[in-house]
Amino acid sequence: MNHISESDAKSIMGRNMIGREEIANLTSMNFLLGEFVPEIQYSKDELEKKKEDYILILGVSQFEDGTLVTIRNLKEKMGMDPNISEPCFYNQDWYDNEEFIDIPMKDGWFLIRKEVYENSRAVQPTELMEKINFPPAINCTYAFFLSWYILDIKIWYHDFVWCSDTDHNGDRIYVGKYHDVDGVNKNGFSIHRHLALRPCYGGID
Repeated sequence: MNHISESDAKSIMGRNMIGREEIANLTSMNFLLGEFVPEIQYSKDELEKKKEDYILILGVSQFEDGTLVTIRNLKEKMGMDPNISEPCFYNQDWYDNEEFIDIPMKDGWFLIRKEVYENSRAVQPTELMEKINFPPAINCTYAFFLSWYILDIKIWYHDFVWCSDTDHNGDRIYVGKYHDVDGVNKNGFSIHRHLALRPCYGGID
């Protein structure tokens, strides 16, 4: 694989890229960049194929105060009340004791798709996993907020995306759908779990 420089990647991806300079300018988040910038592991050909539908993002694992970039810590920074500030998280706490929200962002580059595949809608995640490698929930969360702030793009604004994480019961995590088109729920980045059928579920009359 022929790795490329950040400047060459930028020339390919255009606005669909969040690199060191863009993150450094996002002073409201205070990410700890340091001096080291990981090598871009993608080839020129791969970036050319994905430049329209994906965003290339530099993942950063820590904030300047030394805390890790996790869903829990992003939630603390972003808040949960759209009446105070946006973007924010949807006001929910079911996952506060789940392990996946403390998994830190990894230092390094990753590609993430801006929109769901149309043929993946309403398809069970177990079936989709045969064809798609779901991203970690932290990558999705990080990408959502940085894309909003830096690129002024609201990815998955009305859609949920499946993640590679599961909760303590093994139920699949899905995130996204910032805005409820029906106007029932307040705005906010949502995190949910897909409940699998178990013997404790049953019907009555």
